[in-house]
Order: sequence, then C-alpha cells, then structure tokens
Amino acid sequence: MVNFLKILLDEMFAGLKEYFEALNYSVVTAQEVGLKGVKDREIVEYAKLHDLLLVTQDAKPAELAELTGVKCILVSNAMIAKVADAKIRQLFPS
Repeated sequence: MVNFLKILLDEMFAGLKEYFEALNYSVVTAQEVGLKGVKDREIVEYAKLHDLLLVTQDAKPAELAELTGVKCILVSNAMIAKVADAKIRQLFPS
C-alpha cells in the first residue's frame, strides 16, 4: 500500500529515494523532473503544482513553501544532530 503523500526530494536528498520508496512513498527527485540547479522558487512552484511534499535541507525553499502553502519538511542540521544524539544515547548509555 502506497502512502497518500507524494514526495519531491530536493537535490541534496536524491540518494534517499530508494529509502522512501521502501517505506511505500511515491517519490520523485528534483533531478528526475528537470529541476537540477533551478531557482528555489521553481522547486516550490513545481511541488505546489503537482501537490508534492518537498523534503529539503535548504532553508530558503522551506521558507518559500511556508509562505505559499506548500507542504514541506526542512531537514536541518539540528534535526540530524538530535536524531544522532538519541541513537547514540540509546546504543551507548553512560
């Protein structure tokens, strides 16, 4: 069963496509749909036009998505650090 959300992975996350597909998401990458190297606004507009959830590590498209009502997940360095910290504490408690 495929999840109802369709995902657009920004350029830096193209390598995660297979992982999201393994979790039953329908996924396209910015590269696959001809958005490599385009302006942030174009990526956000594409996500909006195709009703896609944008996954990015870049604050600017995330902010543009918020302003224009586009679904978006900003994977920040702080988020990555929190996930890593939780895993470290779980596996290697002091």
